[in-house]
Amino acid sequence: MAQFANVMEILKLLDKSNCRKCGEKTCMAFAAAVLNGKRLLHECPTAPAEAVKKYGKQNHRKNFLEEENEKVIGTLKQKLQTIDLQERAEKLGAVYNDGKFTVPIMGKNLSIDQHGNVYTDLHVNPWILVSVLNYIIYSEARPLTKNWVPLRELPSGQEWYRLFEQQSDRLLRKTADAYADLFTDLVRMFGGAHLEDQFKSDVAVALSPLPLVPMLICYWKAEEGMESALGLFFDDTAEANLGINGVYYLGVGFSVMIDKLVKQHGFSG
Repeated sequence: MAQFANVMEILKLLDKSNCRKCGEKTCMAFAAAVLNGKRLLHECPTAPAEAVKKYGKQNHRKNFLEEENEKVIGTLKQKLQTIDLQERAEKLGAVYNDGKFTVPIMGKNLSIDQHGNVYTDLHVNPWILVSVLNYIIYSEARPLTKNWVPLRELPSGQEWYRLFEQQSDRLLRKTADAYADLFTDLVRMFGGAHLEDQFKSDVAVALSPLPLVPMLICYWKAEEGMESALGLFFDDTAEANLGINGVYYLGVGFSVMIDKLVKQHGFSG
């Protein structure tokens, strides 16, 4: 029986309507349950019959996201061994010294050698590491246009944005709802900047997680009868400078990092 490799493979088979007829809140949640072996594909009433027959019951997998991240990182590290790090550093405005490519990320320097060994004071989760590796290997070093767009408006973003909203935008919105000083502390900790008149948001903070991949966080406060909202935006060159996989991993990795940091320590504590 064929097995799914990741959540995206399952999402492609679903209509993404979040109809809840399967009992899950979203199609993404259902896809994750199928990958984990906790649900069956045929429990989605709109799943294609040929796909149901092909995949049947999936074996239970523990920590599938971690497994997927490890696989992606392993592939990127192999590719990194074929890259001229000195040439890439010159092209991307980074520093090359003693066999290491050094680039500022989240306001702190991160160095990586030809074998993918990382040297930094910053806690780098697997999501962020995937973004850094993509940046080194695939960035086209396009000049920034300062035109902010959501991930779905990037050339390949349509395929990724629903999953991105689930794993990044919504997680970061919950963090912002719970911690009133979040945006002030983001500016303080990561050298960000408050911007005015961005998409009519109540708060807008621009960050530079990678030199050629800035990120804008816009937050709309809850009002009577309306929930709060949050969106991540990127320069429209982001896909050229990081690849759509890298942009996705960067946004999710940043959101996961901030969520854990706030829960463990509290920004203002």
